[in-house]
Amino acid sequence: MQKEYLFLGDESVNNGRYLLAVFHIMPVEGLKLADVATEIAAESSTGSSISIGSSTEFSNSNNAKVYKIDEDKNLVWIAYPWDIFDSDGNVQNILTFIAGNIFGVSEVKACKLLDVYFPPEMLVQYDGPSYTLDDMREYLGVWDSPILGTIIKPKIGLSSHQYAELAYDFWAGGGMFVKNDEPQANQSFCPYEKMVDAIRIAMDRAEDETGKPKVHSFNVSAADFDTMIRRCDYIISKMRPGSFAFLIDGVTAGWMAVQTLRKRYPNVFIHFHRAGHGAYTRTENPIGYSVAVLTKFARLAGASGIHTGTAGVGKMAGDPETDITAAHLALRVGATGPHFEQVWTKIPNKDLDIVNMVEAEQKRWSTNLRETFEERVFTKSNYYYPNDPSRFILKMAPIISGGLNPMLLKEFIEVMGTIDYITTMGGGVHSHPEGTRGGAAALVQAYEAWKAGVEIEEYAKQNRELSLAIEFYTQNRTNTHKLKGYESV
Repeated sequence: MQKEYLFLGDESVNNGRYLLAVFHIMPVEGLKLADVATEIAAESSTGSSISIGSSTEFSNSNNAKVYKIDEDKNLVWIAYPWDIFDSDGNVQNILTFIAGNIFGVSEVKACKLLDVYFPPEMLVQYDGPSYTLDDMREYLGVWDSPILGTIIKPKIGLSSHQYAELAYDFWAGGGMFVKNDEPQANQSFCPYEKMVDAIRIAMDRAEDETGKPKVHSFNVSAADFDTMIRRCDYIISKMRPGSFAFLIDGVTAGWMAVQTLRKRYPNVFIHFHRAGHGAYTRTENPIGYSVAVLTKFARLAGASGIHTGTAGVGKMAGDPETDITAAHLALRVGATGPHFEQVWTKIPNKDLDIVNMVEAEQKRWSTNLRETFEERVFTKSNYYYPNDPSRFILKMAPIISGGLNPMLLKEFIEVMGTIDYITTMGGGVHSHPEGTRGGAAALVQAYEAWKAGVEIEEYAKQNRELSLAIEFYTQNRTNTHKLKGYESV
């Protein structure tokens, strides 16, 4: 045990100077949890596997503190003086400390970072999102619906023009948002700049036909900084402001790429795809971090939106509580994570304005959305979330993908308890018997049915595309299950 890192019961960790973290730790045979906890605290802050003889009084003041242990659940609470982190608001640096070498420590069988808490004093150092979901709603003129979107499928193998034609079909069918799938890059069969050119033409056609603006999210992940920036600047040169987002494969491209985009392009929606996260976040994995941790750090880094899962409704592994908690942590001023209540404010949590806002928000989210939908006016003024980065880390949009189709839309909305997200159905749109345009129309009709409080089977009697979708997905029931006994949180 490295006793200089053990401070059980120390209440000073709540004074705003510390980032707080909770770990699930399983020691190897023969070691006590407290022994391993102090090793983790040392390795993730100032020390090493042995007490450091060259320590100074000042360096010791930057030690992490093990301030609570739950032996029954193998939980360890560690506080980190946030002064030890890069003062340039560097998320990568924080994770290098608290989710870096510790996963290779030989004394642990399991080490998983379950939750973190950022005090207001620390949040001042970080950008958070700039261009938010509300800005996209403003551009699209859509306030009373989720942003209904798609991922072009097949995810790879289409030419630039084939890809753009499917985007056109979706937009022409009533869809709002189209995204590259996460592996899309500069493949020989789909040259990147030609894809951008073709998308601009397809978007113009769809907007002329429908009279409504559209948005496309381009994957700008690349081998190096210069290529990423060149792709971004080419998109800007071709597209209208507001009509595009920059998608970054945040886990595989890295936090530096995410924060570069946020800092360099504050007027663009930064779309964080989390491909690869399951290697860290799946509950059965003993090493890594949770979905809640990934979501919080993405918001801290300034992502405008992040994929948060389908709450058990779609094909991806995940349960409703985990995915809905992630959505709350992305969207809300104040939300409860696995272990901490996070209030995303840069001023004191107890400021009366903040207290009132969190209470009003809690009331709004605890109300049954279906029962009150008819009474609520979904307009710009309804989205009261403060656009004030001097006081808040602004909200981040949940982006939903993975096995959804029009038949599952109602279930997902009611499990989530909100319409404040972007949904990106892939196969659930493109496999429609009448193709992508029919799939987009069926998706819009499914939402119209929910909005009107009408069962989709009834609504489908007057809507051919929805009727065909119901018939098709009833025959192909892979993901048309129903959750029983679960209420949105």
